[in-house]
Amino acid sequence: MSLISWLRWNEAPSRLSSRSPAEMVLETLMMELTGQMREAERQQRERSTAVRKVCTGVDYSWLASTPRPTYDLSPSERLQLEDVCVKIHPSYCGPAILRFRQLLAEQEPEVQEVSQIFRSVLQEVLERMKQEEEAHKLTRQWSLRPRGSLATFKTRARISPFASDIRTISEDVERDAPPPLRSWSMPEFRAPKTN
Repeated sequence: MSLISWLRWNEAPSRLSSRSPAEMVLETLMMELTGQMREAERQQRERSTAVRKVCTGVDYSWLASTPRPTYDLSPSERLQLEDVCVKIHPSYCGPAILRFRQLLAEQEPEVQEVSQIFRSVLQEVLERMKQEEEAHKLTRQWSLRPRGSLATFKTRARISPFASDIRTISEDVERDAPPPLRSWSMPEFRAPKTN
């Protein structure tokens, strides 16, 4: 038996997983949803036992076994959520999970409400992805747009401030007025009138 077959040093290293990024995002998000649903159900059970303990004054929690999870997603709802999860880009997976956990901590929802909160978080993420994609598209359009140089602007329009074909009101007033005694560039000095 040769040692080379055991080491396999000459073969290319195999990838850890052959799954696509979309599948990994789907699996991660759905595992997060399942875990949060279990946690919400556990918290709901603890709240109900605390209320029972206050009402009856007796604690029988040591006698009862831990019940199995009772709430589960319907197959159609699970498929709908999976369809939305597949659309999420891998870079948005972490922020989506953080936002989902933040909303659950703020609201402390019932088990039935967890999937609705999850769906709303996924919709928020999809909207943010769409907005950032549109902004990226606009910046790409602006960066690829041909820019006009100053030389091309000069050839298109010649600006002459003293030669104008546009008639103004002040020109009409100046033409009708008697010519002044001074040149235009000199300020006018008047001597005080003596009586």
